[in-house]
Amino acid sequence: MSAPVRYERREHVGILRLDRPETRNAITEPDMVAALVSALERADADPEVRALVLTGNGPAFCSGGNIKRLREEITDSDLPPAGIEAFYREGIQRIPLAFERLEVPVIAAVNGPAIGAGCDLACMCDIRIAAESARFAESFVRLGLIPGDGGAWFLPRVVGMSKACELTFTGDPVDAAEALAIGLVSRVVPDERLLEEALDLARRIAANPPRAVRMAKRLLREGQRLPLASLLELSAAYQAIVQRTEDHREAIAALFEKRPPRFTGR
Repeated sequence: MSAPVRYERREHVGILRLDRPETRNAITEPDMVAALVSALERADADPEVRALVLTGNGPAFCSGGNIKRLREEITDSDLPPAGIEAFYREGIQRIPLAFERLEVPVIAAVNGPAIGAGCDLACMCDIRIAAESARFAESFVRLGLIPGDGGAWFLPRVVGMSKACELTFTGDPVDAAEALAIGLVSRVVPDERLLEEALDLARRIAANPPRAVRMAKRLLREGQRLPLASLLELSAAYQAIVQRTEDHREAIAALFEKRPPRFTGR
């Protein structure tokens, strides 16, 4: 069996492909969890990687949980509640925590259905671009479940509380056009253009000073939970750091010399 996640780097852009099309790229298997977390950590530790694109191999982006395995290992088993809790904490919940630690901006190129935990996986990314064939569903309730992977944290921050409640309580799917209308994705593109559009955006991000981009991402994340005064203090500290980087001096020099800047990450 091939590796569940394929990783490659094209200059300063990393590409992660979920590669279990036979399960529609379900992410609950232990090897998939480990592979995805490892790939995220590898990319984040590589100073040459300045942006990431996450997509799925095959017709689906991610089907969420492997329902067959869920039924065999949990629903039809004698596993006690404490064991089920550990199953989530030691399994799929490692993924949102890995995304929370990720400093490199990541773009979800949603190439098909993103269902349940697959919808939440897309929401873990910083930016979402959808193919016209993509559809999304926060479908846990239809299986008598709740979002066990952090969806209740991510989804309201993407689409707002009211819409998140509607999607979560009904389990209704939305197509790419509606996903764009509610702010779940930032753009919809033809299927055959999806990866190139995502890579083009990633390259535009990667063209900027990488330390400044990483710090800007941290500030945006911290801004979701800090009061304004605390965020301003953090912003001042980060600004003091980036204004002493070579890339900042290069940006200013290039502006005055009317030439393209050459950023090195220093």
